[in-house]
Amino acid sequence: MATIVLCAVNKTAQSTPRRCLLAYSKGLARAGESSTVPSLSLTLLPGTRWFSRGARVRFMSHGTASSTAAGGTRRGALALSGAVAVSAAAAVAGVLINANHFQRAEMATKVSSVAVDEQEGDILERCRDFMSAPVTDIAVLQERKGEMSTRMEMLIMETQADFCKALQEVDGGKFKVDRWQRKEGGGGISCVMQDGKVFEKAGVNVSVVFGYLTEEAAKQMRSRGKVLKGKDGKLPFCAMGVSSVIHPKNPHIPTVHFNYRYFEIEEEDGSKQWWFGGGTDLTPIYINEEDAFHFHNTLKEACDKHSSQYYPDFKKWCDRYFYIRHRGETRGIGGIFFDDLDTPSQEAAFSFVKSCARTVVPCYLPIVYKHLKDSFTEEEKDWQQVRRGRYVEFNLVYDRGVKFGLATPGSRIESILMSLPLTARWEYMHEPAKGTREAEMLEVLQNPKEWV
Repeated sequence: MATIVLCAVNKTAQSTPRRCLLAYSKGLARAGESSTVPSLSLTLLPGTRWFSRGARVRFMSHGTASSTAAGGTRRGALALSGAVAVSAAAAVAGVLINANHFQRAEMATKVSSVAVDEQEGDILERCRDFMSAPVTDIAVLQERKGEMSTRMEMLIMETQADFCKALQEVDGGKFKVDRWQRKEGGGGISCVMQDGKVFEKAGVNVSVVFGYLTEEAAKQMRSRGKVLKGKDGKLPFCAMGVSSVIHPKNPHIPTVHFNYRYFEIEEEDGSKQWWFGGGTDLTPIYINEEDAFHFHNTLKEACDKHSSQYYPDFKKWCDRYFYIRHRGETRGIGGIFFDDLDTPSQEAAFSFVKSCARTVVPCYLPIVYKHLKDSFTEEEKDWQQVRRGRYVEFNLVYDRGVKFGLATPGSRIESILMSLPLTARWEYMHEPAKGTREAEMLEVLQNPKEWV
């Protein structure tokens, strides 16, 4: 049985003529790659070329049109299998029928993400596409391939690589890859790009640490306040995660943050507790309803694959968590946030986290491309600086991740404070004039909205 992969490629990207600009995940066609399956090229939309590779048919769509297409096909990745001719015809028909869906969302023709099954290829092969070798030795990862700690480390490494490569492509700059070790156990990989063409500061960090945790530090990890009893006040632990904060130069491109993490702790009686946490949230400087819908709807679709309650519950949690109490406003327009996730099973929780991690490119990069060439005034830049000041206030006063990092022995301060922007501003008694776009933004922050 032959199969096809359909991806949109920007014709102007001459440096990557066979690379799918819509996706940055592993398993996509690469420049100069040979294959025993012939490519099928089709011109369907202006500036877009569709081609076939591989053993399945997939086309990706993300945008602001209706969530259904002709025939009741759900928006998202459409996978078809069968003979090459039949598969190609079906996929082409679906694209043509739904052409307006793509055209209504210009951002959608630029970037998306294709989920590649984690079992595809061995550990060593998957590591070749990372920004750096994993924190844990590859031989150890291969030996423990089935353990959750290994599977999670591979996921966060892949998430870091996918996001960094997507950002590098739009910016034209390169991330500085900084490996660091923690003498108490483990280490991390910090990828930071500063003073780029598009991004003033972009950081995507991975950490995998282990050792002994004080009970005080453990309290910072649990939002429900569950008591964790260690031996002589210490708990053996393993913690890993990927975190990112992106501060663009253009005030019309929002700041984005995401973090996905996994913890294991061994208590005094030898029993182990594990849980996942994380989320993705957007902090625009000016409200754009289409952007807000795209961002939240992409997250909602990922959540809905696992539970219809996840998005509404975790959206509310996000609004509550990213709240600057002393200002009476949220940090941004939210997204999703969850912590202490240990149900319904470890496998189900990991599958959900994997779906969330694979939304970070398709929920954000289309918005970046959409506003890439937007002009802005000095006044708009000043408002961005004021809003960045609020971002700093939240991170230093309330963020539990920062508090956990500072409370953990051997933590790397540079990586913890990577989330802070290069520049910010604090004006005394600053208040935007009524009827302005700045006042509109503040109103949304003081009264969170439902975007989907």
